[in-house]
Amino acid sequence: MFLALSDPTRRRMIQRLGRGPASVGELARPFAMTLPSFMKHVRTLEASGLIRTVKSGRVRTCTLDRDRFALLDGWLHAQRDVWESRTDRLVGFVTDEQEEHS
Repeated sequence: MFLALSDPTRRRMIQRLGRGPASVGELARPFAMTLPSFMKHVRTLEASGLIRTVKSGRVRTCTLDRDRFALLDGWLHAQRDVWESRTDRLVGFVTDEQEEHS
């Protein structure tokens, strides 16, 4: 997921899909690249599970997989908790050391 989100084009695609489903053509419109190049981005996002695509006739529509983002959000929240507790312990350690030397 992080690899898929590391690219600014894909992040802009995700941002757009946050407003609702869109066809590949609609998503590709703001980007100065060929459709085959753009499809590589679509496939990367789809392979990561961040988006789903459905083809109806000649139109492929993309939607966000909000469950996948919830999984990512949960993981980030857990990591944030770990690092905040480490930072709190470091602050306590530094504060205690300064008080002992005062």
